[in-house]
Amino acid sequence: MAEPSKFWQGAHLLITFPIPEQRDIVKYLTSSIGVRTIWISCMASVDDPATYHNVDIIATLGALQPSRSACPKLKLVHSITAGVDYISNSPIFGDPSIRWTYSSGIHGAPMAEWVFMTYMAFQKEWDFYREAQRNREGGFHFNAMRTRDLVGQRMGIMGYGSIGRQIGRVAQAMGMEVLALTATEKRTKEDRREAGYRLPGMGDPEGEVPVEWFSGLGKEALHVFLAARIDILVISLPLTEQTRGMLGKEEFDVLAKHSPYGGAFISNIARGEVINQDELIAALKTEGSGVRGAALDVSIPEPLPPDSPLWEAPNCFITPHNSSQNIKYMSRGLQIMVENLRKPLDSEFINEVNTAGGY
Repeated sequence: MAEPSKFWQGAHLLITFPIPEQRDIVKYLTSSIGVRTIWISCMASVDDPATYHNVDIIATLGALQPSRSACPKLKLVHSITAGVDYISNSPIFGDPSIRWTYSSGIHGAPMAEWVFMTYMAFQKEWDFYREAQRNREGGFHFNAMRTRDLVGQRMGIMGYGSIGRQIGRVAQAMGMEVLALTATEKRTKEDRREAGYRLPGMGDPEGEVPVEWFSGLGKEALHVFLAARIDILVISLPLTEQTRGMLGKEEFDVLAKHSPYGGAFISNIARGEVINQDELIAALKTEGSGVRGAALDVSIPEPLPPDSPLWEAPNCFITPHNSSQNIKYMSRGLQIMVENLRKPLDSEFINEVNTAGGY
């Protein structure tokens, strides 16, 4: 492990996250890097703007100041999320005098567990058996004879980054065929190799899991992918102008025509805005629509209000954007920042943000 860079020793670090201060993490940051840490429990803003005046580093979900003059010493912003859409609307986002990094690579394991938890609950009709248990019905049910195991099923993964690769790895272990859709073409072994951060032993670093690769985010390319006999469609790509509203009735119609059993199960762990939510609700309510069921960790808006019709959509699992959360979330996310702080400011950083692309 590299020694701490003297450049960052004594630097002021501001951490904003909506949980109480984790003293063990603060102690580790002080001992390993030598930074002075302020931890403020908040989601998107700090009440006192003066807090930012002497800050060199910010680790946050989205608590940024509106102008460079409000944070004159700021040198590094680390997003504690898999993407940067929470900070990309900030007026200072992309400022070339600030380095921008994010926490991609820490989410794959828990989010893969969530994808398979919800899909297998759907496949195995878990709600039926939970209700039978509550009613103390111990007799044999023939429902199980109509369920399908995962062997031979085809999983289409939209966005084959660190999260998608871990999901693909687990899918392969379960006997599934994995199809990957990426924004750009991945023809060579080098193209398919993962360049970003990942936890040891996780994911598909060489890109060897998919049996088929597809590329392009336009409608024509997307429809070719959706026509590939997909059983479960996993959405795991960043929210950009290209991906906003990417899936709707037209796409569900393609699934209806080409997917086994008249449609696919849709698992969205990306952002709610990737799907036309009203058209998804309509599809869930309509037999033969191309959508057999859905698992949504994201929605429009968040949090989802009590009167949203999405709550009543049939065959739909909803969770409040917590599929990645676990006891090690903060320590793993900040470890990426720590590795970068072991380097001088002008070094190549892990998980550098593509500020032009917004991801």
